[in-house]
Amino acid sequence: MSAPLPLPRVRDRLAAYFRSGDAMRSRSVSDVVLSGTVDVPAPPAALVADWEREISLHLELEPGDVEALPLVRARARWPDYKRCVQAASDWAHMLGLHEALASSDVALMACRGARYHHDGAQYGGAAFCNLFLSEDKGLDLHFPAADLRIPLRRGTVVVFDTGQPHAVIERRGSGFDVADFPPGQDCSLVFLTWELPIENAAVGQALGISFDIDPSTALVPGDEQVWLNGAPASVCPASGRWSRAD
Repeated sequence: MSAPLPLPRVRDRLAAYFRSGDAMRSRSVSDVVLSGTVDVPAPPAALVADWEREISLHLELEPGDVEALPLVRARARWPDYKRCVQAASDWAHMLGLHEALASSDVALMACRGARYHHDGAQYGGAAFCNLFLSEDKGLDLHFPAADLRIPLRRGTVVVFDTGQPHAVIERRGSGFDVADFPPGQDCSLVFLTWELPIENAAVGQALGISFDIDPSTALVPGDEQVWLNGAPASVCPASGRWSRAD
């Protein structure tokens, strides 16, 4: 097992390689996190109960898992769904990201905490916009590279680079620990998520992304990856620190 590397310092260099059409491009990884709170109504009790059944019986979420919930079924029982989307849209408009959000597909997700990870290997060409719908359950969204913790409660909204390590952890915790999510404890969160195209000029500008920073290396990976100092890297699921990929 490789030893964890320190969190990226000024001399450390992160690069994401992502697919753009038929080509691979390179870009920087931003530690900028845009966050706020919007006014969204609480989902109906019957819908929340349906989510809880889905999480328990079908998703069978273990601590750290993040999985999709059926959005079409939820919308049929969610009279305020459009209000939630509009609230996220209005917030994005203040950041100049309205068009990017409006043109992006939305999904409904659930998590029981989340281990430290990055999503640059699956969504390197995107930034995430997440709108949390659950009440405060004592959990934070933690970005270790930015030294930022965001309390998660209904109406919390964030935009961040998919290549940036992040986790959902216990508010008093220093990292992700399975023991913080014992059986029988209500610690599942539900949120809407949008994949904002990172090549959209407004998205790239808002996050301070630099493109084509390493065009020669971009020809090497056959799939999307995040590299640290010229080598593929992974994230320690407990601490969020970078490690050399095997």
